[in-house]
Amino acid sequence: MILRAPPQPGRSIALYVPRSLLCRHHFPIRQNSTKETLLFRRGFTSHGPRHQDVFHSQLEDRSSAAILSSLKTAPPVPQTLTEKIVQQHSVGLPKDKRVKSGDYVTLSPHRCMTHDNSWPVATKFFSIGASVINDKKQIVMTLDHDVQNKTEANLKKYRQIEEFAKKQGVAFYPAGRGIGHQIMVEEGYAWPGTLAVASDSHSNMYGGVGCLGTPVVRTDAASIWATSKTWWQIPPICKVTFGGTLPKGVTGKDVIVALCGLFSNDEVLNHAIEFTGSEESMNSLAVDDRLAIANMTTEWGALTGLFPIDSTLERWLRYRATEAALNDPSPGNATQSSFTHQRLDELLANRLAADKGAKYAKYLHLNLSTLSPYVSGPNSVKVATPLSDLAAQAIPINKAYLVSCTNSRASDLAAAAKVFKDAASVNGGSTPKIADGVKFYIAAASAPEQAAAEASGDWQAMLDAGAQPLPAGCGPCIGLGAGLLEPGEVGISASNRNFKGRMGSTEAKAYLASPEVVAASALHGKITGPGWYQQPQGWTGVVRGEGDGISEEDRMITAEEALEKVIGQLDNLVQDGEKSVHGSDSSLISKDVQLTEVLPGFPERVEGEIVFCDADNINTDGIYPGKYTYQDDVTTEKMAAVCMSNYDKAFASTAREGDILVAGFNFGCGSSREQAATAILAKKIPLVVAGSFGNIFSRNSINNALMGVEVPKLVQRLRETFSGENPDVSQQNVTEPSRNSDSLDSPPTAPQLTPPQEKLLTRRTGWKFTWDVKRSKVDIQEGENGPKWSHKVGELPPNVQEIIAKGGLENWVKKQIEGSV
Repeated sequence: MILRAPPQPGRSIALYVPRSLLCRHHFPIRQNSTKETLLFRRGFTSHGPRHQDVFHSQLEDRSSAAILSSLKTAPPVPQTLTEKIVQQHSVGLPKDKRVKSGDYVTLSPHRCMTHDNSWPVATKFFSIGASVINDKKQIVMTLDHDVQNKTEANLKKYRQIEEFAKKQGVAFYPAGRGIGHQIMVEEGYAWPGTLAVASDSHSNMYGGVGCLGTPVVRTDAASIWATSKTWWQIPPICKVTFGGTLPKGVTGKDVIVALCGLFSNDEVLNHAIEFTGSEESMNSLAVDDRLAIANMTTEWGALTGLFPIDSTLERWLRYRATEAALNDPSPGNATQSSFTHQRLDELLANRLAADKGAKYAKYLHLNLSTLSPYVSGPNSVKVATPLSDLAAQAIPINKAYLVSCTNSRASDLAAAAKVFKDAASVNGGSTPKIADGVKFYIAAASAPEQAAAEASGDWQAMLDAGAQPLPAGCGPCIGLGAGLLEPGEVGISASNRNFKGRMGSTEAKAYLASPEVVAASALHGKITGPGWYQQPQGWTGVVRGEGDGISEEDRMITAEEALEKVIGQLDNLVQDGEKSVHGSDSSLISKDVQLTEVLPGFPERVEGEIVFCDADNINTDGIYPGKYTYQDDVTTEKMAAVCMSNYDKAFASTAREGDILVAGFNFGCGSSREQAATAILAKKIPLVVAGSFGNIFSRNSINNALMGVEVPKLVQRLRETFSGENPDVSQQNVTEPSRNSDSLDSPPTAPQLTPPQEKLLTRRTGWKFTWDVKRSKVDIQEGENGPKWSHKVGELPPNVQEIIAKGGLENWVKKQIEGSV
């Protein structure tokens, strides 16, 4: 097929698709597909709807009529499951607006959970002038992080949170009841097909039950308390397709540990993930496996990890509903109101699923049948090694942990207990003790999960082996309480993070594995497994990669799907043709581009000279030193003076008021301190441009009225001009102050990458940057006599403009409260 020239917008071309094309190995068709040659008319336009017509004779053929007649009307744009859920929880959308990846939306989440940080959120809530939580049913508070801490200061904080929760009339769960994320799932707050947020990075876990879960920062939580709303930008969405089935002895934990290690180059960084696969593949992943996988999509770098609402989830939900009915809970019990067969009937009658033809930013695949048990570490989730390789090294351990919201449910406790029960069966019925010199700590994800393990005898089996019980809570997983790793020790844990120093000393080594591998390692005193997995004959390695993993010769699609694929290919041909005629940049910025509404008082253009900080992964400690983070008396002038000082002490004297700060990729990674944004504003820099931003920094920027734009091409051009083309990089670790752990949920800083030949960490470029907000584009003037070019950027919609114009989310909330009063 030859496309000689791209059609004009609004014009149409006729496309003849012979059956021979559809039946080649590119498009095998199922037997019930049409036998007729297909002819239709495809309308091409950058912005308008699609229109098609077909011949009457084709409509008379029953096998093709349903498909082809549907092409007469322009169908809605296909949506992913993520987009569908966001659509249902977005407020203030224009009529007929269908949200898509990249859109900024105002969200009203189904539920919002806070934990030990509920009191800091409450103080922010009070500071914005709020006094009453807007929607009491929306809010859940749990105490789970520092439950072993019996100091008066911590007990006072816990009392304050409990008293506040009871006064507001919101759901509250005290210390010892369980980890917040587990409570959200087992009490039905994380409900399939809804969106739930939490002021904790592992809210991704809700995706295991088909609930879109994502983290928010404390300012967002306070905004939701006060107004029921916050903002969100829909991330790029990655589709991960599972093939095969999970072998015996391989768990959901092995799946996500393998994914983190096999796709370790930030493939899914700041993406939303949708997991899918054949019914057989998905049936091999129980809900508890899915929860573990979704939980650790956080460590993989994603913002969400969503599983489908399928038959496996339906069976789990039915069991919960039947259990709730048999237990006859008291009126008002959360479980009773959440898990009922009537509610499930309604859910399943209106089951959400991704549309056929939905577009994803990336496609990855993993064949479950080729997986074996995996171990993560030491001290990195991106280092994943088959258990067999580490077992051969006989690595001795000092401590083992079966704790956390990742893998401490009753099924996990049962798997670990089975290791000791199996050993007892060959030991005359006597339960063997854990290895000399090893300490084995266990804590259930919640009190009900512990009760289930006690009822089955699994809890006692581990106690008989010498395990030391801890209260249901986070504990060692986040480096709090008893049993932390000491210098020189080696630990293996069923938790989710093994960053250096996360579970104790920075001089210790931490590994992550499944519950049964942790138990077997505790029993034998070295990293090993229970021997349940047997490698298949002829195994050659893990099958994974980009795409959906289905070979073209094996691909079976319907005629409708084949047409969609042809249409998609034509779209690409047309876009390529437009680029060849108009140029790549001008094609992105056509004359008839839809203009963004600019609110009164918001600038239509932001411009200034580029000051370039040539480094990737500049973390929040580099932007605002941690030693000032917990000082409440730092003046605006002082903040400006120390801004970027841990990155470059010369920044203060180099950067000027009104400059546009441009940095490399993943700018603002690290901890969640909001001062990283406010310090840049204190320097009177109105706009930050980067190749990409750390997600939490992006949220904190808008929440504090700092504007940001991602322009990877600009970073590339600056480096080509000032640093040499494609410069090599060297790593420089930036040490983050130990007190940053006070936030309880701060990941360690990323290594800072700087071009070794770049002598100036901060450079005045003489280049001019102009952001045309109305036209959603940027104009770059490369020096006084250099080239000028334009580039399309994401739209800054009115709802985000309003937050920035009001001076940040806190001031926006204040205005909302004043308006309601």
